[in-house]
Amino acid sequence: MAASLLPVAASSVEARDPLLAYGARIVGDDARTRIVIDFDREPRFSVHYIANPERIVVDLPATAFGFPAKDLAARGLFKDIRYGKMDEESARIVLTTAGPVKLALAKVQADETGNGHRLVLDAEMIDKEAFAELVKTQSWSDRTEAAQTTSAIPAPEKAAPGDFVIAVDAGHGGIDTGAIGVDTKTEEKQVTLAFAKALTDRLNKEPGIKAFLTREDDEFLSLSQRVLIARQNHAGLFISLHADTLKQKDIRGATVYTISDRASDKLAADLAERENLSDQIAGKETVAEPPEVADILLDLTRRETQAFSISLAESVLNSFKDQVGTINNPHRHAGFRVLRAPDVPSILLEIGFLSNAEDEKLLLDEAWRGKIAGLLTDAVKRYRAAVMANGG
Repeated sequence: MAASLLPVAASSVEARDPLLAYGARIVGDDARTRIVIDFDREPRFSVHYIANPERIVVDLPATAFGFPAKDLAARGLFKDIRYGKMDEESARIVLTTAGPVKLALAKVQADETGNGHRLVLDAEMIDKEAFAELVKTQSWSDRTEAAQTTSAIPAPEKAAPGDFVIAVDAGHGGIDTGAIGVDTKTEEKQVTLAFAKALTDRLNKEPGIKAFLTREDDEFLSLSQRVLIARQNHAGLFISLHADTLKQKDIRGATVYTISDRASDKLAADLAERENLSDQIAGKETVAEPPEVADILLDLTRRETQAFSISLAESVLNSFKDQVGTINNPHRHAGFRVLRAPDVPSILLEIGFLSNAEDEKLLLDEAWRGKIAGLLTDAVKRYRAAVMANGG
């Protein structure tokens, strides 16, 4: 099925205000499932299919989702349903299916009042061959993501030639909410953005240091976009901030991760696997990784970068010592895709765990945020001094 795109008379209105999705319901079983979403006005939408794993992606203009999450909880043919903002102009619904599925019906119709509209999606089981054919024959009218990756890249303000440039990456964003707090139900994407802004502001008070955010609001960025933004701004450091959840709710404290082909332990491996699913959650097409270049200079660069990353991680943990609680063996490593830039020293910092009630309180505390920003700034300054002393 090719992408269906409905015209909308109120496109000029949508350009000013986001659509409001104010109601939702889902009914059905593992043979046929219907989703109905109520909107304040007629939405344009397009549908695409993605394999590995099988997903149906419904793209919308900017939309505010105002219904309770439980009203669109996965059931029937769907094992996971995500929805949220992609950027300032678009939103997305990602339906992860339990097997090969197609939309037998996807249409917008006026509701009973005549004032609103509803999107009706009827899904039914199909075989693997039919699903593969849907994926193969569909047309994507928005194959501009690669181009968009390089556009509107944030840049540090007034970065002088000798400035030490730092990319501060707020994990998750937009449709990818990240973890959810155990008590307050706070979303990880909000926590990481608040910490990223505090850290960037603090770093920019230091002479010779210019920090910038990879995302400045509630926007989805793919993992490769985050890496590219750091590299194209010639960042000398990349710091990605997270606040995950664990099944073991008694575990709390900070952890610093660096990249490695082999994970240091199961906790690190599991966390990297979850973080690397960010693109999948947002309904991104699977893009083959570029083949590794057998280049001795690139290999040497990677090794040097990894050594610098480890040095930064150690500097952070030295700052945290006796100031911030950490988990056992707080420097761990795994194959985080967001840390893969071969020429930018990078760390992923778990500030704390939203699955732990005590950590959650601290993560939402503005004073604690300021303390962490100050300690991380001290760590960056020590790292920079060491690099400069060694002729870096």
